[in-house]
Amino acid sequence: MTIPAEDYEKVRESIEAVKSEGRKIRDIFESHYEGNVDLEWETDAAVSALEVFSHRWNVEILATIFLLGRTDEYQEGVRFNQLRKKLRGISSRTLSDKLSRCQELGLVDRIVVDSSPVRVFYRLTTHGISAGRLISPLIAYMKLHQSRVVRHRHR
Repeated sequence: MTIPAEDYEKVRESIEAVKSEGRKIRDIFESHYEGNVDLEWETDAAVSALEVFSHRWNVEILATIFLLGRTDEYQEGVRFNQLRKKLRGISSRTLSDKLSRCQELGLVDRIVVDSSPVRVFYRLTTHGISAGRLISPLIAYMKLHQSRVVRHRHR
């Protein structure tokens, strides 16, 4: 993707701001230790934070529900088969397992509408939306780092 230099700089500056804020957060936590940093607690927190995004299909499922949920057509949520069709290469079994895990993690709500036939929708929870927003700067960083987004240069 090629974007105007001005927008490229805005993205880069936003990533830098997130890195700076992350350092401030770390400093706050570190200031509350009595003695050495509790490496086990820190590691467990890091593993827990990354569990959401480290398993195959989780990111794809969450991103697809988020993006589809922003359109009028999917205001109630996304149905299972709609989601499966958008996710190329996922089996129904895997999608069902991953949706269940996303529910367990508090990222996705399963909404059952009592009608004939019964309809089931999936929608991101507040936690799911927040987690997605927190991972967005990392995704943007990787796009720039991998040169998947470049500055448009005027001639």
